[in-house]
Amino acid sequence: MEAEIALTVDGTRRSLSVDTRTTVLDALREHLGATSPKKGCDHGQCGACTVLVDGRRVTTCLSLAVAHDGAEITTAEGMADGRELHPMQRSFLDHDGFQCGYCTPGQVCSAVGMLAEAEAGWPSAVTDDLTAPVELDEAEIRERMSGNLCRCGAYSNIVAAIRENVR
Repeated sequence: MEAEIALTVDGTRRSLSVDTRTTVLDALREHLGATSPKKGCDHGQCGACTVLVDGRRVTTCLSLAVAHDGAEITTAEGMADGRELHPMQRSFLDHDGFQCGYCTPGQVCSAVGMLAEAEAGWPSAVTDDLTAPVELDEAEIRERMSGNLCRCGAYSNIVAAIRENVR
């Protein structure tokens, strides 16, 4: 069964016809030509497919496109402002927060979403005081980013890149 949906991807509204079983990841990559979200595990375990959907981080391999009809999707490609990199992208470069780069777009999107969650006061499994403002120390960052795997092991540099963006 096909469905007509519209997604705003990186600021551009796009209409497409998809099988109702199509994931957001497959809609982005196969129908719309977006290459930054990667198909890693295809089971929601690695985070390589992470993008921001209406400002919240989402593993797109587990999300059906029809469930996000009308959504605004930001990929790592769409974070830059023209030729000016997003501060998180710049930090990943400055701190060598990648090696092979396969996971990097998902890591960057997840980091941006995670900072917004922390700023909103959302606790994590390692948050000590649930009534105090969230303090993003290394343990908090590692826990909040635990859904994004890096096979190369660039975690210390990824954490450093994220810490540079903590307000």
